[in-house]
Amino acid sequence: MPRNPSHSPLRALYGAYALTTLALVIVVAALLSVLVPKLSWRRSLTQKLARLWLWLARIRLTVRGADQLPEGSCVLVANHSSYLDGVVMKAALPPRFSFVIKREASSMPVMGFLLQRIGSEFVDRHSKGGRQRDARRVVKRAEQGHSLVFFPEGTFDAEVGLKRFHVGAFVAAARGGVPLIPAVIHGARKTLPHDTYVPIPGPVSIDILAPLSMADCGGSAEGLRDTARALMVALLDEPDLAPAQTERAQRKPTGGERSA
Repeated sequence: MPRNPSHSPLRALYGAYALTTLALVIVVAALLSVLVPKLSWRRSLTQKLARLWLWLARIRLTVRGADQLPEGSCVLVANHSSYLDGVVMKAALPPRFSFVIKREASSMPVMGFLLQRIGSEFVDRHSKGGRQRDARRVVKRAEQGHSLVFFPEGTFDAEVGLKRFHVGAFVAAARGGVPLIPAVIHGARKTLPHDTYVPIPGPVSIDILAPLSMADCGGSAEGLRDTARALMVALLDEPDLAPAQTERAQRKPTGGERSA
């Protein structure tokens, strides 16, 4: 039988190197986050360290459409297929962005502390009361002019494709009165597959799409969700695992069409 290259000594050596450098970067970032007084400085430092680790791990990151990001606040949504997604988005986006993350991540050793120190927003996915409380807090952050990053699928697994979107990110954009920015991550699933913690050197790219407003999407959070998702499905080279959300967007008239 042919030998599996993923089990070769060279692959194992690279894996040990990549995980060791990642652990060191996380520990250094956490330690420095204690010493750095300003949140904006801590975020900028973490961005630079994320870029450093990608370079050390030979993961080549390309960002297209960065000029689509508004100077003011916004809500950005991206597909979620790998543990690498958060690292590449942190490396790619301006430091002002806060990440909206499941609450369980806050209890991770070292990493949870770092996420708290860079102003991440943690949300409860399990209890109804916790979900509602955290949703109100996140919406308030958007209303106060903060820029937020969501992975609206909520999770990822071995099934390849774009899952159904939860509406929370789009409610935050709608109630906050801020633009909604769709973004598509390519290559992260291949570079760090679901069934391993060891990355594979290679390219990862991000496409940042044009901002959407309520007027573009029928005047509702659900319209924002469906329109953003349809645009992302069209650009993502993966199956649509919730076609009904895409079909609704394709049938829904825009605000301009309805007022004409």
